[in-house]
Amino acid sequence: MKSSETPVLLSNSETRTALSGSLLLTFRELWAMRLTQGIVLVSTLAWLLLSFALNLDVVEGSISALRIFGLDSTPQEMVKDPVTGEWVAEAMSVGAFVIDISSFVFGAAYFLGTLLGLFATMPLIGGFLEQGRIDLMISKPVSRTRLLSGHILGVWLTVLALATYLILGVWVAISVKTGLWHPVMLLSIPLIVVMFGVMYSVILCVTIMTRSNGLALILTYGLIFISAVLASHEQLVPVLSPSASFVFQIFYHVFPNFVEVVFIQSKLLSGEAVATWYPLISSILFGSVIYGLGYFWFNRRDF
Repeated sequence: MKSSETPVLLSNSETRTALSGSLLLTFRELWAMRLTQGIVLVSTLAWLLLSFALNLDVVEGSISALRIFGLDSTPQEMVKDPVTGEWVAEAMSVGAFVIDISSFVFGAAYFLGTLLGLFATMPLIGGFLEQGRIDLMISKPVSRTRLLSGHILGVWLTVLALATYLILGVWVAISVKTGLWHPVMLLSIPLIVVMFGVMYSVILCVTIMTRSNGLALILTYGLIFISAVLASHEQLVPVLSPSASFVFQIFYHVFPNFVEVVFIQSKLLSGEAVATWYPLISSILFGSVIYGLGYFWFNRRDF
């Protein structure tokens, strides 16, 4: 439904009110969803269980014994003997333990959190575009860009709050138990939120164009699966035919590199130098383009 009326210019305070109204509406809808509350509950249980179930005996910086959920073990890592050159097992250092468990937590939060987050937020844009509701919103003297921005910002901030709640809680629990505070783990929070935002752009754009939540979610999950294949580009490209290699390279540079970002975080946690930030940068560029397409289609579409 297009309006023939002359657009009404809003003051700065009215603009902020319009944006915050759309933002608050998104917050309320997300909190009303049982899945969102379930994620909060699971996150709470995760770091509470870790706090109470994990016990370490540390001797001279190495873990001599570890007990978790009543099970005892002696964590070991393989190190190279400087004299014989052979690989031998010795007690794992606290630092190595923190890095390993931090990598596990980030991987679980990154994949499961993103998949659940996309599933939880998928109905929002469909409800936002529902006939009658969207007609009412665009009839107001507020630009469509501000309406859509409020919705997107609400989704992002909700995911930021959930990711911070989980990662920060686990980080504090691990740090208190081990006595080693490893703040690099907190870099997981912006990485999770940024990559969620990249993948949410697909759901937003496809839903605006087709009004099909199911199709949007399938395409988004499909891109995540494809990114797992693209992550092996260094091994696959040399064995492909020239034409197949050319197509594969196009896919690699165009589609988001969701899986490869996990490797960047692993490097950061272990203190190793990150060879390239290209997977993250190219993914952000992909998301920016798709969001731009979503805004364009939303502003041009008849409702």
